Amino acid sequence: MLTFLASVAGIYGCFLTWGVLQERVSTTPYGEEEDRFRHFIFLNFLQALTAAVAGRLYLAATGRSAELPRGDLLKEYVKVAVTNAAASPFGYASVQYISYPTMILGKCCKLVPVMLMNFILYRRHFPLYKYVCVALVTAGVSSFMLMKPGQSGKSEGSSSSLLGLTLLTINLLLDGATNSTQDRIFHRFRVSGQHMMLYMNLFSALGMFLYMLLPITDALPASLAFLSRHPEAIQEMGLFSVAGAIGQCFIFFTLERYGSLSLVTITVTRKIFTMLLSVFWFNHSLASGQWAGVALVFSGIGLEAFFKFQDSRSKSSTQNKVKKQ
Repeated sequence: MLTFLASVAGIYGCFLTWGVLQERVSTTPYGEEEDRFRHFIFLNFLQALTAAVAGRLYLAATGRSAELPRGDLLKEYVKVAVTNAAASPFGYASVQYISYPTMILGKCCKLVPVMLMNFILYRRHFPLYKYVCVALVTAGVSSFMLMKPGQSGKSEGSSSSLLGLTLLTINLLLDGATNSTQDRIFHRFRVSGQHMMLYMNLFSALGMFLYMLLPITDALPASLAFLSRHPEAIQEMGLFSVAGAIGQCFIFFTLERYGSLSLVTITVTRKIFTMLLSVFWFNHSLASGQWAGVALVFSGIGLEAFFKFQDSRSKSSTQNKVKKQ
C-alpha cells in the first residue's frame, strides 16, 4: 500500500507541474508581439528524448541491462511508439478549438478507450464494477462539459468546438491503443516498466526526429527559431520535459505493478487536480454546477479504489492461508 501511495504522490507532483508548463507553452503568447509556439511535435520530441534518457538511467540504477529488443517484442515496441507519438499532436491541436480545462476533463474519459481498445484489439473482459466506474466517470465529465459557461474567444458550441472534441476523441482512442498494447507487452513478454519506458520513448523520439527532417514540415527550424527569439521558453520546455520524464518513471513502475486501468484511475484524478490548478493559475471560469460533475468523477474513482482494496485483501488472505498450510 505504501508503494502504491508513493507512486500516486510521484505522479501527482510531477504531472501537476508538467500540466502548468504544458498550458503555458501551448496556449500563452510570448513577447510583446504575442508570438505563439505551434510546432508541438518538437515539444513531444524533447519530452520523448528526455524520457528515454531517464529510462536508461532508471535501468542502470536498478541494475538491469538495456538489451535491444528483437523479433516480436521489437515490433510491439514500435507499434506502441507509433500510437504514442501520433496521439499527442491531436491533443495539442484540440486546444486550438476548446479550452485547456475542457481538454483535460475530456481526457478523464480515457478509461473508456482503454477498456474499449483492450476489448477490440485483445478481446479482454472486465468485472462489472469496472464498467460502473467508467459510466460514473464519463457521466461526470459530460456534466462538467455541458455546464461549462461560455468563454470569450472560444465558442465551444460552434463547429470549431466540434472539431476540437473530434481531435480530442482521436487522441483518446490512440491513447487507449497505446495503453492496451502496453498491457499486452507486459503480460506476453514480462518486460520491466523501465524497459518499456526506454524503448517506447526512444523509438518515439527517433520517429518524430526523422519526421521533422522531411521537407514537408518546417517544425525543426521553426522551433529552433522560436527558441532563439524567446530564450525563456528554453527553460520552460526543459522543465516540462524533465517533469514529464521523472513522472514517467512513476508511470511505468505503476503500469508494471498494477496494470493500465489502475494507472488510468490515478491519472484521471491527477487530471482533475490539473484542471482545477489550471482554472486558478490561468484564471479560467468555472460554473458552480460543474462541481456535480467533479463529484461524479470522484465517485467512480472511489468505487474503483474500494474494489481494488477488497481484491487486495482477498488475495493477501488467500496467500496467508497457503503459507500456513
